[in-house]
Amino acid sequence: MGLCDLSGYGPNPQTFDGALAARRWEVNGLRLVRSRAIPDLDDGCGRFLTYRQLITCGETQAWTGLPNLPREPDSYSALLDLAVQVLDPVIEWFGMIRLTYGFCSPELARAIPGRIDPKLDQHASHERNRRGLPICPRMGAAVDFIVEDEDMREVARWLVANTPFDRIYFYGPDLPIHVSYGPDHSRQIVEMRPTAAGRLVPRVVAGLG
Repeated sequence: MGLCDLSGYGPNPQTFDGALAARRWEVNGLRLVRSRAIPDLDDGCGRFLTYRQLITCGETQAWTGLPNLPREPDSYSALLDLAVQVLDPVIEWFGMIRLTYGFCSPELARAIPGRIDPKLDQHASHERNRRGLPICPRMGAAVDFIVEDEDMREVARWLVANTPFDRIYFYGPDLPIHVSYGPDHSRQIVEMRPTAAGRLVPRVVAGLG
């Protein structure tokens, strides 16, 4: 996993456990498992962001004041994986991003005006419905973000070339892009193309030319 220098005798137990905990892993007997602990919202989620930023970044959450908190420990792990694998590299290359939509609880989804698809968009992460089934079977986690003063087509191209993303939805050069990281590792690119009537229609594409 590249978390520790394992040359020689390797790190001491405290350093090793700390490195695992920072990525929400722990040793259970002879198995490496994801942590079941709920982190503090102001703990770091990757190198540049916090869990709070990924949870409270949406406009609807801001005006409703809904807590919008993940209940499943695996949702926090998925947000961390998204930050480490996708968002950290973007920030390191382009500078700080502006998050426009992140984790979405069922309560928040009911309050969002307009058309969203919690069963597909991965914003629900690993949360479950009343029957105990995943709200989004794709699992993982997703955010929408924009890099100020950058052509978002170029940002999306960079993401495709340099990160292990799951899905990207591209809306336009000056609009936020949707990116997810999850177990499917589908590397699917979807471009939202306007029709003559002005309606956006998704089209799976091989690349963003």
